[in-house]
Amino acid sequence: MDSKIATDQDDGFGWRRPRGEASLADVHGTVGRTGRSAFRRALAFFGPGYLVAVGYMDPGNWATSLAGGSKFGYALLSVVLISNIMAIVLQSLAARLAIGSGRDLAQACRDAFPRPIAWLLWLLAELAIVATDIAEVIGTAIGLQLLFGIPLAIGVILTSLDVFLVLALQRLGFRWVEAFIIGVLALIAACFAVQIALADPAWAAVFGGFVPTTDIVKNPDMLYLAMGIIGATVMPHNLYLHSGIVQTRVFGDTIPEKRESLRFATLDSTIALLFALTINASILILAAAAFHTTGRTEVAELGEAHGLLHPLLGAAIAPSLFAIALIGCGLNSTVTATLAGQIVMEGFLDIRLPPWLRRLITRLVAIVPAAAVTIAYGDAGTAKLLIFTQVVLSLQLPFAVIPLVMFTASRDKLGALAAPRWLVLFAGSIAAIIVALNIKLIVDFING
Repeated sequence: MDSKIATDQDDGFGWRRPRGEASLADVHGTVGRTGRSAFRRALAFFGPGYLVAVGYMDPGNWATSLAGGSKFGYALLSVVLISNIMAIVLQSLAARLAIGSGRDLAQACRDAFPRPIAWLLWLLAELAIVATDIAEVIGTAIGLQLLFGIPLAIGVILTSLDVFLVLALQRLGFRWVEAFIIGVLALIAACFAVQIALADPAWAAVFGGFVPTTDIVKNPDMLYLAMGIIGATVMPHNLYLHSGIVQTRVFGDTIPEKRESLRFATLDSTIALLFALTINASILILAAAAFHTTGRTEVAELGEAHGLLHPLLGAAIAPSLFAIALIGCGLNSTVTATLAGQIVMEGFLDIRLPPWLRRLITRLVAIVPAAAVTIAYGDAGTAKLLIFTQVVLSLQLPFAVIPLVMFTASRDKLGALAAPRWLVLFAGSIAAIIVALNIKLIVDFING
């Protein structure tokens, strides 16, 4: 399939610049939509959603969910649910943008906005990826320390070697990348299933926690953690990632074919994000059942949580399962952050770097602050940095969400595949809520 398109006459006249080279050009359109039955064609779209779901259960989620569950019990489960609904809607828009315009979100921003605005959005997107990578570096290093006893500072440095894992998977083909991700996700799910069974939470309280409470907005500490959960769940780089990796599929040339591709892509991401909801809720439920109910309301450090699981749950295997799941999340997030970084840099700047160089640059930028905090402050400092990175991600969200909603609402840019009015209103409401919560968070921070 030709990844070079010289003009944009065939996809609308609303873009300031024509489309350049396709997103992830080396794997663009490499997975065909074959088969006469709708089921077989749907299977071709099975995979990208799980790469997206990885970003919704990375080590940053662990820190915010552990802190939220230990401090406030099951109350913040409602935030996990709401943020997941937000994610499902926004990721469906990311797929719509890719299928309707042939652009990922970074390319769309470059092609739609004046250059100074595009550059600003690029810087913010890079900041979000660095914040994501810091969380992955710290989380993976903590997992290595807990499982193998590797010192935290050395573990931070060892995470730079993950570039070879990413390169090996990409050379095998994109389906192998997806298979690796799904396999590790299955391992993570199994680890949490055992831990939840051992924790034996109060299920009536669990279901009650999914009902929102006004305390979330009234209590600044709860709002701070809620914003961290939203930032850890609805992640800016995932919007860029999804709009790029869905283009590894063949959409077809006609509007009916593209509509069907959009349905399959949305179904894939929705199912995957419901799986992510289960994992995120499990982390918070585990923290609430094991820590909050026993009076340990200040557990926010991954190492501390690991050490407490054995005496509280009464099973020696619980801490090991916790560490294995944490390393799995870190490894998975490594793969997806690599792809997101490539999509953002190539899309905004139209610069093509070798994948290993792009990955090494991103990882070194993350390792420097992570190593500095680890050496200076130890476990306590890394826990605070993990939560802070998630709040930073939440503050970056509007700069990815608002352009995405704008593009997918425009018939000039997406033509017949523009989002229907009800979806635009729903997505616009999500963007407004995120902006309002960010403003509230900043005001609370300024007021101490």
